[in-house]
Amino acid sequence: MVTLAELADDPHAHLAELRAQGPVVWLPALGGWMVTGRATALEVMRDAAAFTVDDPRFTTARVVGASMLSLDGPAHARHREPFVEPFKPRAVHAAFGETVRREADRLLDGLVPRGAAELRRDFAGPLAAVVMAEVLGLTGTPVAAILAWYDAIVRAVDRLTHGDDAGTEGPAAYAALREAVAGTLDAGHADSLLVRAAADGRLGPPELASNAAVLLFGGIETTEAMIANALLHVLRELGLPARLLADADLLDNAIEESLRLEPGAAVVDRYATRDVDLAGVRVGAGDLVTVSLAGANRDPGVFPDPDRFDVHRPNARLQLAFAHGPHYCVGAHLARLEARTALRACFERLPGLRLDPDLPSAPRGLVFRKPPALAVRWQG
Repeated sequence: MVTLAELADDPHAHLAELRAQGPVVWLPALGGWMVTGRATALEVMRDAAAFTVDDPRFTTARVVGASMLSLDGPAHARHREPFVEPFKPRAVHAAFGETVRREADRLLDGLVPRGAAELRRDFAGPLAAVVMAEVLGLTGTPVAAILAWYDAIVRAVDRLTHGDDAGTEGPAAYAALREAVAGTLDAGHADSLLVRAAADGRLGPPELASNAAVLLFGGIETTEAMIANALLHVLRELGLPARLLADADLLDNAIEESLRLEPGAAVVDRYATRDVDLAGVRVGAGDLVTVSLAGANRDPGVFPDPDRFDVHRPNARLQLAFAHGPHYCVGAHLARLEARTALRACFERLPGLRLDPDLPSAPRGLVFRKPPALAVRWQG
């Protein structure tokens, strides 16, 4: 039977084997059910009454407390609704389009003369961190500190997922973030998403801090992984960057196809609230039900030749990288804007951009999947 280490290293063949057994399979390594079929994944994520995130075992809540990510029903709506309007497509483009391009260019200004770089941490991560700092109004906080907090929180969640203790770094990082959020609220800058959410009146400072942690966590993790994975897939195909630069629609589809092939968040967890039949399997009340977004995105019944990166795939947008249902990623439009801008800027400003053959890259991770490093070269 597949182990958690195998799923973290290269899960896709193992997920295909599990899917061949059925869309829902008991996985001893998880101590729960693994959903690998797309239709069943949608069923679980749409039905918060039967499959909830509101459970003491939910790992992110154990690090940062209750938030829109770990609540359902009216409590979830109260936490989420103040953040919905600012993340709609038109609002995102108007508020952050120029910022994203300016920051991408600033980061590339420092890289262009070098002829080589590690683009995950030299480019994708800092870009995502700066944008999220501006979104939340944490503009007085150094980007290095924000990235350090995020790294510590991610490690704590990952440790809990593997069945280990969360450690001390994650809670300490969250304490530092709470202080920064308090400073932002005290400053009262009108363009801060947190200040506007506070003015809404439904969330107090502790709840704003927990949701800030979730937005920071998702806004950096999702976007950094999205950019790094997309660059990795595109640069594996000779001549593809030039084709994407010449065709904006094809670039967008390439990003969707990359999300399908390797979603930055590989799984989402739910807990059965009652005994329920799911795709012919009897799931017991309280059982862990882990939805494999990576598995659903390679369901061959939906995506023919699912292991192939195909920039012309007509249904690439059916990918579930941002989840679905009430917990669909609130920042999905911002993440897409950042990825599109980042890839275009790299292809425009780094001539001859290619993967470094001496430093191969591949995504890793049980919950969050991206290359640990993305070494590239260009004509400096």
